[in-house]
Amino acid sequence: MMTASAEKNVTVVRTAFETLQHGDLDACAEQLIEDFIVNLPGLPGPLHGREIWKFGVQAMRDGFPDLSIVIEDIFGAGDRVAVRLRFSGTHTGTFQDVPATHRPVTFTSIDIYRVEGDRIAEEWVSPDMAGLMQQITAAPR
Repeated sequence: MMTASAEKNVTVVRTAFETLQHGDLDACAEQLIEDFIVNLPGLPGPLHGREIWKFGVQAMRDGFPDLSIVIEDIFGAGDRVAVRLRFSGTHTGTFQDVPATHRPVTFTSIDIYRVEGDRIAEEWVSPDMAGLMQQITAAPR
């Protein structure tokens, strides 16, 4: 059973994803603390700041303008919230130097967020980038 604070933190993260789904990156960034910490697989250390977060999200939006995000699971414990997400969209823009293929894509991510007060302070994201890149770089069948 989740505590009241864990439930509140789940609501904070769910609200941020709803705002992101509506495409308002500035409003979503306001839901992050100013020195937001981004932990990405493959990097030697964390990245800091709302602008870094916005840059990463904008890169996804540029490559997949119709990107849809569905929360498949979300739960909290203490100041952490875990989320299992499914992304889907169409590759109609350049993404990681791969020109638009106009292919539909679907990929998942399992993310953990740390909440401070009523804002998100840190994220650890584990998107299936290998699966996504395979969908946009594999030879057509």
